[in-house]
This record gives sequence, C-alpha cells and structure tokens, in this order.
Amino acid sequence: MSVIKKLISFDSVVAEELESLSKTLDITQKELIERALDFYFDHTDSITAQKISDDVVAGKNKVHNADDVFAELGLE
Repeated sequence: MSVIKKLISFDSVVAEELESLSKTLDITQKELIERALDFYFDHTDSITAQKISDDVVAGKNKVHNADDVFAELGLE
C-alpha cells in the first residue's frame, strides 16, 4: 500500500492525549491515528448503509434488478 503524507493540526488537548496514549500502548502516533480512523470508517460504513436502506424504504432511492441493468448495458 502506498503512503501519502498529510499535514494536520490538533487541538493541544487532543495532541497531548495522542502522545500519552501512543506511549501507553507503545505504538507510534501514526499507527494510533490509522487504527482510530480505520475503526471510525468501519463505523460510518454501517451508518451509511443504514441511511441508504432507509432511503430505499422511503422511496428516495430506487433499487434496480441486476439482470435488467446488465441487459440494458448489453452485459448479458
């Protein structure tokens, strides 16, 4: 997996907590942030899926039959 640098700023309280927790867990701050973001993204995936499902039930989004879509695209 490639690595992309990002420059971010934290509130001082958050920065101190990050430093303290990374020392306690004996992992780098980078690794702690990656783990936290992975956990958060997994959590928001379920929220997004529920929103999409709710929108389908409410008629805001339409679900199409895969066979019909393939046929329309000539992918049978």
